[in-house]
Amino acid sequence: MEKRTIMRYLQTHYALRRNPAGLMRKSANSVAAKLRELQSFFGLKVTGELNEETYELMQQPRCGVPDVGEYNFFPRKLKWSKNNLTYRIMNYTQDITRAEVDRAFKKAFKVWSDVTPLNFTRIRSGTADIMISFGTKEHGDFYPFDGPSGLLAHAFPPGPNYGGDAHFDDDETWSTDSRGYNLFLVAAHEFGHSLGLDHSRDPGALMFPIYTYTGKTGFVLPDDDVQGIQALYGPGDKDPNPKHPKTPEKCDANLTLDAITELRGELLIFKDRFFWRLHPQMVEPELVLTKSFWPELPNKFDAAYENPIKDRVFVFKGRKVWAMNGYDIVADYPKKIYELGFPKEMKAIDAAVHIKDTGKTLFFTGDKYWRYVCDLLESYDEENQVMDEGYPRLIEEEFAGIGTRVDAVYQRNGYLYFFSGPLQFEYSIWSKRIVRVLHTNSIFWC
Repeated sequence: MEKRTIMRYLQTHYALRRNPAGLMRKSANSVAAKLRELQSFFGLKVTGELNEETYELMQQPRCGVPDVGEYNFFPRKLKWSKNNLTYRIMNYTQDITRAEVDRAFKKAFKVWSDVTPLNFTRIRSGTADIMISFGTKEHGDFYPFDGPSGLLAHAFPPGPNYGGDAHFDDDETWSTDSRGYNLFLVAAHEFGHSLGLDHSRDPGALMFPIYTYTGKTGFVLPDDDVQGIQALYGPGDKDPNPKHPKTPEKCDANLTLDAITELRGELLIFKDRFFWRLHPQMVEPELVLTKSFWPELPNKFDAAYENPIKDRVFVFKGRKVWAMNGYDIVADYPKKIYELGFPKEMKAIDAAVHIKDTGKTLFFTGDKYWRYVCDLLESYDEENQVMDEGYPRLIEEEFAGIGTRVDAVYQRNGYLYFFSGPLQFEYSIWSKRIVRVLHTNSIFWC
């Protein structure tokens, strides 16, 4: 990313201004100050310097609306004074059919009408409250698009003239799935702006500025967005999904985890739709949506572990297992867990860990666990089972004191760390006893 592109990013999203002589202004408007604003907004380490983490974030596709409210197109806290709103589709993209465009926009409006008293009606002529169009580069509103990727779309908050209007960059490749950019997901975000919402700092929110594909079906508006829109318009009376997903808090006293694995020195800690990345060189854990790394994988995992010798990470969901090489899914996956030699009636694996020193892999399900001589995921065949004899065994027999169910487990420096509900147990592999009992959130130094 060249210097000119970085300057344009800060000018577009953080109101970086130039003085008439073309020199950068000092103090609050300096490049360093704007980088600090960006880093603070996205929860990065605030340095005011263009480090690798900040550089990578600035390269991600995103909404064209600024992140800092007072620098937006209009003053904040604007809302429509009526609940019955109209919209009009002015033109179409060639990437998908007109019917698919119509459905994407209708579904995107429904995201908001489901949780508010708002109603949206499409009109086919005249001026609607929300005028929707596709355009490229300079397209008539003095906020030009920038070609493929980069800025995907933008929308104006409620008000006269441009107010409420939503524009989509037709240099993008629009789709109804994970290819290119999913029109429904981008439209639902932009219509949030059309109704008066700013960008959210919550990485799980629809109104987070960075684009993330979150799946083709079953979209439920996250709680952060529900709180925001209902603060403007109040709740509706017809919400089909009263349980809206919340973004986990790492220091929640009741925090529970789904799975943990290492990946080339990083620790990945899975919870609901998210995982935290803990790297030895990172000061703060980074929370990201799982789909932002693996669009093809489920939103939520049951178990995960790394075999560093094979440079593979295996993740489990229900009766399926996927293998990853780095962040790439290995060909021929997913496979069924019974291909590992487990009983066909087994429905899921709760936790898994590979012990480097012994070469053994442990799998936990219910109150039992299995032990394998080596990694079966690539070597198992029915005539040559390599599951250790005498398994499954009861968890309590081998790991007394950790309880009868394991949510997640990982191994480090001769210890196994078992997570069960809001507690974690530090277990010495060699002395075969619990050394410490900690809160689950202590993994984040809480």
